[in-house]
Amino acid sequence: MSKATFELYTDKSDQWRWRLRHDNGNIVADSGEGYASKQKARQGIESVKSNAADAEVEVAD
Repeated sequence: MSKATFELYTDKSDQWRWRLRHDNGNIVADSGEGYASKQKARQGIESVKSNAADAEVEVAD
């Protein structure tokens, strides 16, 4: 079972954002940008879930 939850919220500018919060309360990822609608923010979450599941790790020199 996942130990993290996606949260949808609006910021001070009424933009929709998401953050991924571990069950210990730490934020482990966020949208980094605001979305004009809740639907677009949800699409951003779905994109992360589908595109990052098997993402490689690159180490910068």
